[in-house]
Amino acid sequence: MPTREAPSVVANRATHLPKGNRGGIELLLIHNVEHLGKQGDVVEVKRGYAANYLLPQGLATVATEHHKRMVEKHRAKLEEIARERLAGLRSLLAELARTSVTIEANANDEGHLYGSVGAPEISRSLKQQDLMVVPDQIVLQGPLKEVGLYTVKVRLAAEVEGDLKVWVVPASGDAGAK
Repeated sequence: MPTREAPSVVANRATHLPKGNRGGIELLLIHNVEHLGKQGDVVEVKRGYAANYLLPQGLATVATEHHKRMVEKHRAKLEEIARERLAGLRSLLAELARTSVTIEANANDEGHLYGSVGAPEISRSLKQQDLMVVPDQIVLQGPLKEVGLYTVKVRLAAEVEGDLKVWVVPASGDAGAK
């Protein structure tokens, strides 16, 4: 008996979904859904997409007024956290602008490196100075292959970007070794 009633329960639940302005189902996204929206967005989708995918997967919920108010409160907290994070990133960027990094590398007499210096080496050198920058945040046009002074872009966030001075010097004792 319960197996016969199960489809009618699902059908009843699907008929109680709130309709949007364009005839679709109005839902509040709990998680980011690619090609649909971000967490907290109120979206309007077709009934089948809502009943068969978004709701059962726990990606969305019914967009009631209570849920919308809760999302607005949560969004305000998230915006405050984002503002604080950006302020921290800007202060880190100001510190980076005042800093230069020196990296020793094996080089020949003409100043060409036997290897190259990339973002991981720059990041490691910054960590030694207690400046936490991950290699993904360092933007290089290509690997650094010669001894010299380079200006490297550092992108900490989409709107927080600046320059860093990087000195590549021959490793001590290798200047005339090979």
